[in-house]
Amino acid sequence: MATGQTLTEEQLQRYSRQIILEEVGVAGQRKLLASRVLVVGAGGLGSPAALYLAAAGVGTIGIVDGDRVDLTNLHRQILHFHHDIGRPKTQSARRTLEDVNPDVQVVPHQTVLTSANALEILSQYDVVVNGCDNFPTRYLVNDACVLLGKPLVDAAILRWEGQATTFLPGRGCYRCLFPSPPPPGAVPSCAEAGIVGAVAGFMGTHQALEAIKILLGVGQTLANRLMLFDALTGEIRFVRWSRNPDCPVCGDHPAIHELIDYEAFCGVPEHDRVSEVPAKPAEVSVAEVDALVRQGAVLVDVREAWEVAQAHIEGVRWIPMGEVEARYHEIPRDRPVVVYCASGNRSGKVTQWLRERGYDQVFNLVGGILAWQNAGKPVRTGLPEREGEPARRS
Repeated sequence: MATGQTLTEEQLQRYSRQIILEEVGVAGQRKLLASRVLVVGAGGLGSPAALYLAAAGVGTIGIVDGDRVDLTNLHRQILHFHHDIGRPKTQSARRTLEDVNPDVQVVPHQTVLTSANALEILSQYDVVVNGCDNFPTRYLVNDACVLLGKPLVDAAILRWEGQATTFLPGRGCYRCLFPSPPPPGAVPSCAEAGIVGAVAGFMGTHQALEAIKILLGVGQTLANRLMLFDALTGEIRFVRWSRNPDCPVCGDHPAIHELIDYEAFCGVPEHDRVSEVPAKPAEVSVAEVDALVRQGAVLVDVREAWEVAQAHIEGVRWIPMGEVEARYHEIPRDRPVVVYCASGNRSGKVTQWLRERGYDQVFNLVGGILAWQNAGKPVRTGLPEREGEPARRS
């Protein structure tokens, strides 16, 4: 729709509460209908962001996501419903958004965003809303937006907390704020540390607001300000940040002129990298673990220290996921091995990685230690010995 095209009677009614705002008006609504926004990730952040962008009448919304809907998504990813389990997220998102507003054209990009396709996909849109949940994609999206001169609305969530900021061309980028990624494993994912669904809703909705202000050219965005939200206390703080003239991407003399290998840049272990068709690891249930232990099975916990200290299975060998490649020789090949994490995601990757290296008696504990505790099985607190000694009681 061209910005000068007349609104229909139905559109005047649909957007009437928005049009009467001084900052919007008929001209502003035309702008929104002519705008194109890309939402990276149809998950906890992307869901509320996309819903409110669609409801506001943003004419074209692109959704890039390579995943399928899982039961564990539904407590926060409100684009999807129970009957969508197993469907591609872009397919589910498209149906929901078109049901919300038939004015909106939804463009699904059912793929993982990579250095090979990011510039082509992002170049089609006016604003990018980043709802991804990993550091390689964050740096990838940032660098692509800088190279293309696109505004980027960024947010992150974990447990009861969220943060958000906006990067406008010429005013700094994600690398100015975070020059280098944290060490692998230093920042847990939502699958590892948990997330309250309403926190995702709060932060994703704010991302939609930021995008709408950019498209309309009104108000004050979060450019050069980092918003920090603590849901437990209800407090919101703002931290100011500035463009770094020495930034390798957006600085005065940039050293990066094309997209790089972001998994290598972020130090992502080989076994944690995304594959096009991931193989399903060999799995065992909690009920089957006892029988394997009687056969001499070894339990391996691949979580981080703070998780292990909260609860672990007695007698476990503790090898954090980020250390598996360097320490996998500590895992016996001649006995059954059961690998576990919090819910089975990380341990599944480790299990598959080990099997690819000849560990044909390695199994992933379905549901992880959460399933173990749910079955009423005993756990220990504190840290077990690192050298494979029995866990210390506490």
